[in-house]
Amino acid sequence: MALARIQLPAHAQRGALVEVKLVIQHPMETGFRNDASGRRVPRNAIHSLACRYNGAEVFRATMSTGIAANPLLRFFVRAVDSGELEFWWQDDDNVEGSARAQLVVT
Repeated sequence: MALARIQLPAHAQRGALVEVKLVIQHPMETGFRNDASGRRVPRNAIHSLACRYNGAEVFRATMSTGIAANPLLRFFVRAVDSGELEFWWQDDDNVEGSARAQLVVT
Protein backbone atom coordinates (compact mmCIF):
# COMPACT_ATOMS: atom_id res chain seq x y z
CA MET A 1 0.00 0.00 0.00
CA ALA A 2 1.31 3.43 -0.90
CA LEU A 3 1.71 6.19 1.67
CA ALA A 4 -0.20 9.44 1.29
CA ARG A 5 0.03 12.94 2.67
CA ILE A 6 -3.14 15.03 2.82
CA GLN A 7 -3.15 18.78 3.27
CA LEU A 8 -6.31 20.57 4.45
CA PRO A 9 -6.87 23.81 6.36
CA ALA A 10 -7.28 23.40 10.14
CA HIS A 11 -10.79 24.95 10.00
CA ALA A 12 -13.17 26.00 7.24
CA GLN A 13 -16.16 28.34 7.16
CA ARG A 14 -19.46 26.68 6.26
CA GLY A 15 -20.06 27.14 2.53
CA ALA A 16 -16.44 28.04 1.72
CA LEU A 17 -14.36 26.28 -0.91
CA VAL A 18 -11.63 24.19 0.70
CA GLU A 19 -8.42 23.35 -1.15
CA VAL A 20 -7.47 19.68 -0.81
CA LYS A 21 -3.95 18.50 -1.68
CA LEU A 22 -3.02 14.83 -1.80
CA VAL A 23 0.44 13.39 -2.48
CA ILE A 24 0.62 9.62 -2.98
CA GLN A 25 4.00 7.91 -2.69
CA HIS A 26 4.05 5.67 -5.77
CA PRO A 27 6.65 5.07 -8.54
CA MET A 28 4.12 5.38 -11.42
CA GLU A 29 6.18 3.16 -13.76
CA THR A 30 5.28 3.67 -17.42
CA GLY A 31 6.43 0.26 -18.69
CA PHE A 32 8.87 1.93 -21.13
CA ARG A 33 11.91 2.10 -18.84
CA ASN A 34 14.65 -0.54 -18.61
CA ASP A 35 16.41 -1.56 -15.42
CA ALA A 36 20.21 -1.85 -14.99
CA SER A 37 20.14 -5.34 -16.59
CA GLY A 38 18.32 -4.07 -19.68
CA ARG A 39 15.01 -5.73 -18.75
CA ARG A 40 11.85 -3.73 -19.12
CA VAL A 41 10.38 -2.44 -15.85
CA PRO A 42 6.72 -3.52 -15.81
CA ARG A 43 4.04 -0.86 -16.00
CA ASN A 44 2.55 -0.01 -12.63
CA ALA A 45 0.67 3.26 -12.30
CA ILE A 46 -2.25 4.42 -10.21
CA HIS A 47 -5.22 4.41 -12.59
CA SER A 48 -8.18 5.19 -10.33
CA LEU A 49 -8.63 7.62 -7.46
CA ALA A 50 -11.76 8.72 -5.62
CA CYS A 51 -12.55 10.98 -2.68
CA ARG A 52 -15.66 10.76 -0.49
CA TYR A 53 -16.76 13.52 1.89
CA ASN A 54 -19.01 12.16 4.64
CA GLY A 55 -19.79 9.19 2.39
CA ALA A 56 -20.65 11.15 -0.78
CA GLU A 57 -18.23 11.05 -3.70
CA VAL A 58 -16.92 14.55 -4.40
CA PHE A 59 -13.94 13.83 -6.67
CA ARG A 60 -12.89 11.06 -9.08
CA ALA A 61 -9.86 10.86 -11.35
CA THR A 62 -8.66 8.40 -13.95
CA MET A 63 -4.91 8.72 -14.27
CA SER A 64 -2.38 7.49 -16.80
CA THR A 65 1.37 7.04 -17.03
CA GLY A 66 1.67 10.69 -18.06
CA ILE A 67 1.56 11.59 -14.36
CA ALA A 68 4.91 11.71 -12.57
CA ALA A 69 6.02 9.51 -9.70
CA ASN A 70 4.52 10.50 -6.34
CA PRO A 71 1.54 12.25 -7.95
CA LEU A 72 0.19 15.44 -6.42
CA LEU A 73 -3.52 16.06 -6.86
CA ARG A 74 -5.23 19.31 -5.98
CA PHE A 75 -8.95 19.99 -6.00
CA PHE A 76 -11.59 21.98 -4.13
CA VAL A 77 -14.52 20.87 -1.97
CA ARG A 78 -17.31 23.02 -0.57
CA ALA A 79 -17.33 22.84 3.25
CA VAL A 80 -20.82 21.73 4.26
CA ASP A 81 -20.40 19.92 7.58
CA SER A 82 -17.54 18.71 9.73
CA GLY A 83 -16.61 15.21 8.71
CA GLU A 84 -14.23 12.84 7.06
CA LEU A 85 -12.59 12.95 3.65
CA GLU A 86 -11.77 9.41 2.57
CA PHE A 87 -9.40 8.79 -0.34
CA TRP A 88 -9.11 5.50 -2.25
CA TRP A 89 -6.86 4.54 -5.16
CA GLN A 90 -5.86 1.45 -7.15
CA ASP A 91 -2.83 0.72 -9.34
CA ASP A 92 -2.16 -1.62 -12.27
CA ASP A 93 -1.08 -4.43 -9.90
CA ASN A 94 -4.56 -4.17 -8.29
CA VAL A 95 -2.98 -2.85 -5.10
CA GLU A 96 -5.39 -0.53 -3.33
CA GLY A 97 -4.54 2.28 -0.98
CA SER A 98 -6.53 4.60 1.20
CA ALA A 99 -6.14 7.57 3.50
CA ARG A 100 -8.44 9.69 5.65
CA ALA A 101 -8.51 13.24 6.96
CA GLN A 102 -10.91 15.22 9.10
CA LEU A 103 -12.41 18.52 7.98
CA VAL A 104 -13.65 20.83 10.75
CA VAL A 105 -16.37 23.25 9.62
CA THR A 106 -17.29 26.21 11.83
